[in-house]
Amino acid sequence: MAIDEKPKTRPIDFEQDVIQRRPVTTQAGLGAPEPTSPTPGVLANDDNVVFTTVNNLVNWARSRSPWPLGYGLACCAIEMISASMAHHDIARFGMEVFRSSPRQADVMIVAGTVTHKMAPRLRRLYEQMPEPKWVIAMGNCASSGGEFWDSYSTLQGVDTVVPVDVYVPGCPPRPEALIEGLLRLREKIMKGG
Repeated sequence: MAIDEKPKTRPIDFEQDVIQRRPVTTQAGLGAPEPTSPTPGVLANDDNVVFTTVNNLVNWARSRSPWPLGYGLACCAIEMISASMAHHDIARFGMEVFRSSPRQADVMIVAGTVTHKMAPRLRRLYEQMPEPKWVIAMGNCASSGGEFWDSYSTLQGVDTVVPVDVYVPGCPPRPEALIEGLLRLREKIMKGG
C-alpha cells in the first residue's frame, strides 16, 4: 500500500456499529430484561429513556429536599434537634439545615405545646412560608393538647390553627419517629399531596 492510498471504508451498519446491546443470558440479573419501574408514570427501556410528566418530576425534586422550619416550643424540640445530630442525621434525606426564616422553609415542624397566646404567631409564620408548604405536628401536645388538654391556655391541637399533613405521636417522640414522619411526608409530596 502506498503512502497516499486510503484504506477502503465500509458503510456504517447502524445495528452493528452504533447500538451496543447487552448479551442475553439465562442467568438471573445479568442479561435479563429489567422490570418496569414501580413509580407511576415513569417507564424505562434498554435505551435509558424515561417518560414522565413535569409534575411528577417537580414533585420528586421537592420530596428530596424539604427545608424544615423548626418551631420548638417544649420538650419535643430537644428530640427534634437531636434528629439532626450525627447519631440520627436527617441530612441523608436532604433536610439537614433548619431554616431560621419562614421565607426559606417549606416544612414547618411544630414540636411542643402550643398555647392560645402562641397560636397567632404560629399562624403568621405559616402564612409567611412560600407555597407549597407542609406541616408536621410532633408530639402529643402539638397533635391534641397532650397532658395539658384540660388547661385553659393550651390549644387542643395545632390543626385548629394550620392544616397538618403528618402527625408524629409520642410524649416526646424519639428522633426515629420524627424521621419516620419526615419519610411519610416525603411520600406524600412525591404523590403530589
